Amino acid sequence: MTAMTGRRIAGTARWLAALGVLAPAFALGAAQDPDALKTQAEQFLRIHAAGLPGKVSIEVQPARATLPACSALDAFLPVGSRPLGKTIVGVRCLAPGTWTVYLQARVRAIAPYAATARPLPARHALGAEDVVLREGDLGSLPVDVVTDPAAILGYRAVSGLAAGAPLRAATLRPPLAVQQGQATRLVVQGPGFAVQSEGQALADAGIGERVRVKTRSGQVVSGVAQENQQVMLAF
Repeated sequence: MTAMTGRRIAGTARWLAALGVLAPAFALGAAQDPDALKTQAEQFLRIHAAGLPGKVSIEVQPARATLPACSALDAFLPVGSRPLGKTIVGVRCLAPGTWTVYLQARVRAIAPYAATARPLPARHALGAEDVVLREGDLGSLPVDVVTDPAAILGYRAVSGLAAGAPLRAATLRPPLAVQQGQATRLVVQGPGFAVQSEGQALADAGIGERVRVKTRSGQVVSGVAQENQQVMLAF
């Protein structure tokens, strides 16, 4: 073996020895801390849960995958997810590399919600005696469950409701503004003018709902029911 070859072998040995020391340290530093991923997701969910009523608790499951270390993490909600109940939170790495991981999470909000105090028939207008407050996890209830009973007094049940049923926006209609056969005031508004006339409602309608009205001349028009038995016509 020549002196040059010996020097090359020795140099290679030193290089390999250096790798043997550095590689484990690099490998240890390269793995992303799973607790950091959980923290990022929890902080993200806590920000979004700031407006929720009641007592809020957040639980995030750890990531199962081993990922390269990241210096810039960004959490987000995937399309179709919501920051309440059982959900999914995405955490992506922006630097030095790029990857995305999805964590299972659960956000609980223990708070009062409105429920029926007794069985209610369809089209029944809600009174204070029809509504009771119950406490539960809003994350386990329908997304449109009502939390303020006062806001739905006078609203009508779309269909029959059993006693104890959570009251949802989708199962209620606004209070009646006009009733079938009732005299109404037709209002036509345009830029700088307003014209009023009388008519007769051809159906029941709540505030904001469309209703057909027969005018004095016998013409049938369609407008939007408003308070005080008014029907607004578009010009």
